[in-house]
Amino acid sequence: MQIKQSVSWWCVDNRGVSTPDLLRAVKAIGYSGVELIATEHFPLVRDLGLTIAAHTAQSGIDSGFNDPAQHDRLEREILASLDLATKYEIPNLIVFSGNRQEGVSEGEAAEHTAAGLRRVTKAAEEAGITLIVELLNSKVDHKGYQCDTSEWGIEVCKQVDSPRVKLLYDIYHMQIMEGDLIRTIETNHAYFGHYHTGGVPGRHDLDDTQEIYYPAVVRAIAATGYDGYLGHEFIPKGDPIAALEQAYKVCEV
Repeated sequence: MQIKQSVSWWCVDNRGVSTPDLLRAVKAIGYSGVELIATEHFPLVRDLGLTIAAHTAQSGIDSGFNDPAQHDRLEREILASLDLATKYEIPNLIVFSGNRQEGVSEGEAAEHTAAGLRRVTKAAEEAGITLIVELLNSKVDHKGYQCDTSEWGIEVCKQVDSPRVKLLYDIYHMQIMEGDLIRTIETNHAYFGHYHTGGVPGRHDLDDTQEIYYPAVVRAIAATGYDGYLGHEFIPKGDPIAALEQAYKVCEV
């Protein structure tokens, strides 16, 4: 089966092309979704027949569900985001663990994270929207971030035990943290609700200067029966439209 592809908007915004022109180009290339785009553009995205594949549901990355003191705030933010997602038919909302806290073990942090997510699980299930906890690297881009391995994230999902709480498996970040991409996807795909791309090193184009062979990774994702979106979250080195067209072709397998 062919994977649906989407564009992470923050990576290509303000790069010399107007938002309407860039969205029309994305549509013409063959993309079916856009994500992480400013809410002011939601109506235009929908008018063009594109899906808003994912949107951030909470404020900030460093402070998240692993801190019980944040749970009240996060519950309010997630519930408001679920209303927005319902209105615009957004299938996924991105949430974050937050950074590690001094004196809190990995196991305790997982329990705190699961407890916080359970507060909004029923609402997500009723809305039919998936909360995806993003896996980020703590070596290069997000020092101190807690959910930096698939093993830790999967443990959180197991504790929550809901079909509407999964992981955003960011291929760029997980290549940096643990590698072993294809085996991890084959073994644990039931816990992965969304995927992101990006070239390693540098988080640039999916070209021959980076170390991940994306055609094989995408074939592995497709072989699991995944029917969601593969979101391109890389910073183009040059013309954004040309980079997006290249990425689309690389992953059109």
